[in-house]
Amino acid sequence: MSAVTTQAAPTPGASGPASGPPDGGSALRHMMSGNGMVTVLAIVLSLVISAVLIILTNEDVMEAAGYFFARPQDTLVAAWEAVAAAYAALFRGAVFNYRAEDVTGMVYPFMESLTLSTPLIIISLGIAISFRSGLFNIGGQGQMIFGAMFATFFGVHLQLPVGLHLLLVLVMGILGGALWGSIVGVLKAATGAHEVILTIMLNYVAVNLVAYLLQTPVLQREGSTNPVSEFLEPTAVFPPLLGDSFRLNWGFVVAILATVFAWWLIRRSTTGFQLRAVGANPAAARTAGVSVKRMYVVAMVISGGLAGLAGMSQVSGTEKVLNTDVAGSFGFDAITVALLGRSNPVGVFFAGLLFGALRAGGVTMQTETGVPIDIVLIIQSLIVLFIAAPPLVRTIFRLPRPGALQARTTADPVTQPALAGAAAATTTSAGGTAPAAESAVVGDAVGVAAGDAVSPADPESPAGAGAPAGAPRDTPDAGPPPGGRPTASPTQPTTGEEGEQR
Repeated sequence: MSAVTTQAAPTPGASGPASGPPDGGSALRHMMSGNGMVTVLAIVLSLVISAVLIILTNEDVMEAAGYFFARPQDTLVAAWEAVAAAYAALFRGAVFNYRAEDVTGMVYPFMESLTLSTPLIIISLGIAISFRSGLFNIGGQGQMIFGAMFATFFGVHLQLPVGLHLLLVLVMGILGGALWGSIVGVLKAATGAHEVILTIMLNYVAVNLVAYLLQTPVLQREGSTNPVSEFLEPTAVFPPLLGDSFRLNWGFVVAILATVFAWWLIRRSTTGFQLRAVGANPAAARTAGVSVKRMYVVAMVISGGLAGLAGMSQVSGTEKVLNTDVAGSFGFDAITVALLGRSNPVGVFFAGLLFGALRAGGVTMQTETGVPIDIVLIIQSLIVLFIAAPPLVRTIFRLPRPGALQARTTADPVTQPALAGAAAATTTSAGGTAPAAESAVVGDAVGVAAGDAVSPADPESPAGAGAPAGAPRDTPDAGPPPGGRPTASPTQPTTGEEGEQR
């Protein structure tokens, strides 16, 4: 007697594929559970904690706290004024000085923020590319120093036409950083040495090497006993971008172009795909035919080249001279920026702008309010802490977990369709209607069939190895339901090998 399989209507409360566009609540939940919201809230939380530190170290607040129980409002007012004054000064020094008398003075803080963020953006892009390749490159400082040394040498000792000289200095800066980064890539590929140890040691080598060369005729300014080089030739420096009133130069345009290049490399190029594949799973990439060792070298060359470009932009754009402090803390700040931008070139660009603004505004905050500039370092450190621990931010602000809404509204497209079909399918025969399988209960997250269900995608499962998931059976005794284990027939007990075969 043949049986006809029909699909029953889903019962109320059962999970199924979501149909139609998401409503406003669903869209809001998707936005709240995204990584972007976690990043924004991490910054807000860092500012709040830093505000608490400002309050605890303010003299007026401490004085008012001495008679808190007599007049608590004095303490609250003093705390508010301390935080408001500090963050207002930070804003005036980083974005817009509304107290200035002319337009130039008003926009000067923003131009200064762009100037300070230029080398930080470029070097952070290189660090982000190495991160995407599975390499923790913390040698940006040394690679930036080598790029600055190469650029300074060719910018000081050569006299070339305008345009050509600057282009040569730019290429030499990239080459210097790429050569220093390639050492790490080659040693990593050839010997398996850990890139963290290599880059730390090479940082020390670069720092001491530039200090030595600045005391020799190779780079030291003639007639000077200080570790400083000659000024670069006017043809080897970036011209001002918006006139002589600001320090902003065409190096910022180079930073924008570097961001576009990094985005294209990671998202649109074959090399970028291979780098991401190696970073995600080196064994799988090797199985697919990707040379993992070659990608390690390529990643470090590109990362070092961008760091060298950052060094070149520093000596040819802002400083116009090489000294022992040319790299400063850019190498380690770049790690923070790459993490904040989640190794996405666009995210890294805006994270670099944020950190450049904090650098510029911190000086004004300390000058006008007396709040130590170290509070900026605390803000940066807290941002990294919260970015590295997204579950902590989600717990504090009670954000939904990523994918929680989708899991509640739709079944897993890989492992669940057969289970969903088995739960709703009924077998109609001449004598009536009988259930084709045990009733399935789809859970809140992904859904699990009642009993001991096995995923049809499992290669050991009969459904996974044989007929397609959800395929109808000719008779009720032809086999187990899709995704289920073989069940014993009431009239034909199955035991041992015979039962396993049936």
